[in-house]
Amino acid sequence: MDRVVEKKRGLRHFFAAASYSWGGFTRLLRESAFRQEILFFLVAVLLFAVIGASLAEFLTLVILCLLLFGFEALNTAIEELVDRISPEISAVGKNAKDLGSFAVLCLLVSTSLFIVFVIARHLVGF
Repeated sequence: MDRVVEKKRGLRHFFAAASYSWGGFTRLLRESAFRQEILFFLVAVLLFAVIGASLAEFLTLVILCLLLFGFEALNTAIEELVDRISPEISAVGKNAKDLGSFAVLCLLVSTSLFIVFVIARHLVGF
């Protein structure tokens, strides 16, 4: 059963924001896709370290992966809202979920292309 959460305002909200973010992170950890994306990030960081990627390349990787994590969080939020509002299967609900999934896929492909480009540039030298 859902519990009612008191809305905090002003300075209390400012200090509570960290706990809201932590709650979102711990919720997202229950998603296998998010755990796979964390593994993807860790493997990419290891590969970048092995090939001697530049600080700018590492920073770009971190930014892309943080965006990926954020998109995964939004996709999960969409799925939870759709399941809550419309537990029966509907075309609108399916479309919302599919669109969220596509957004994650686009960023995952973009990040993968960047990783391949950096690795190829360091190994082949183009």
